[in-house]
Amino acid sequence: MVTTIQISGELKERLFLRKTTSKDRYEDVIWDLLEDTMELNEQTIKEIKTARKEFQEGKFVSHAQLKKELDF
Repeated sequence: MVTTIQISGELKERLFLRKTTSKDRYEDVIWDLLEDTMELNEQTIKEIKTARKEFQEGKFVSHAQLKKELDF
């Protein structure tokens, strides 16, 4: 079902700024925003916990270190 909604000019401008390409529809932008608030699956939660633990343990490489290692 397709529907029409009314939004303010300010909101339309903000949605426009979030478009990644000129072909993006406002619906695409809204779905991207909603995705950020959707529930994470168990695998993602597990990976986030693992990454946080590794970070706390100092098991990471900084951006500066990586640039140096890759000779950038």
